[in-house]
Amino acid sequence: MKTAILSPNNVQQAAKWLNEGKLVAFPTETVYGLGADATNSQAAQSVYLAKGRPSDNPLIVHVNGPKMVWQYADIQQKDTAMKLMDAFWPGPLTIILPVKAGKLSKTVTGGLDTVAFRMPDNETTLQLISLLDKPIVGPSANTSGKPSPTLAEHVYHDLNGKITAILDDGPTRVGLESTVLDLTSEVPTILRPGAISLEQLREVIGTVQSDHHQVQAGEIPKAPGMKYKHYAPQAQVIIIDSISDFAPAITRIEHKKVPFAVMAEQKVLDQLDLTPAQETFSLGESLASASHLLFAALRQFDLNPQIKYILAQGFSASGLGAAYMNRLNKSAGNTHFKTQED
Repeated sequence: MKTAILSPNNVQQAAKWLNEGKLVAFPTETVYGLGADATNSQAAQSVYLAKGRPSDNPLIVHVNGPKMVWQYADIQQKDTAMKLMDAFWPGPLTIILPVKAGKLSKTVTGGLDTVAFRMPDNETTLQLISLLDKPIVGPSANTSGKPSPTLAEHVYHDLNGKITAILDDGPTRVGLESTVLDLTSEVPTILRPGAISLEQLREVIGTVQSDHHQVQAGEIPKAPGMKYKHYAPQAQVIIIDSISDFAPAITRIEHKKVPFAVMAEQKVLDQLDLTPAQETFSLGESLASASHLLFAALRQFDLNPQIKYILAQGFSASGLGAAYMNRLNKSAGNTHFKTQED
């Protein structure tokens, strides 16, 4: 099977294939998702198989509005949830709610009695969901553990021949997956940081906390990205926390006499003593552009199997930086450059 590439004009064909239980990757403002009919347990199982995704890693359910949510979610947190939906939907916020008994299979929920909902900010995908008239599951459309896809080409690279089609709507705007907020805990809790910050959520619903605990081997995570290795290219990513550490880090890697790459803001790259042949990726001029381009950078370097190390610029883990550093730390396995080697 060769995976078809569809334009937004072919959204009806994409909906038809989803209704038949087939897999179609779709665009959002964050990353591309791997879509299947959320009410079709067999189709949802196919998502895990196509990605090589562990079966206890729950799937986010994408909807076209709050009305669709309440067909499947229990209403006990409805007031708080509606405040969040009014403020941030469509947009990069995923909300975890109790699921109504028997409404969605354990394949979708990862065996939990909760489910994660999101309304993506992409007109093509909202039209797709409306044409299907059912929610669609949508984990990132990549091989499990690899950097998330921000272009249709990234999806094709990983999943060609494994899925029926890719609905191509160009590059994503945000570039990092959504913030995941758990409303089933005693205090609303961020399980995965994203473009919607802790401060923004507190402005709408008051008390919100962040969850920093490590998910254990026998524990089922409530949200994607909490338990398993994520976003990792073949090369070892090393995080450079201080701009002044780039020079000694480069010197140390050069002594290893292996190919390496550097990804940083343009102003940082301009300061470094690099040869014209050195592989680099500009993360732009700000944290916002760095967040948008993070996965694209990791993807580009992953296409060159000769690269053994990637030196990546770190940022302060506050605001949007919390989301950027969450993804970068996972891609690096929490490996940070130290001026003195252990």
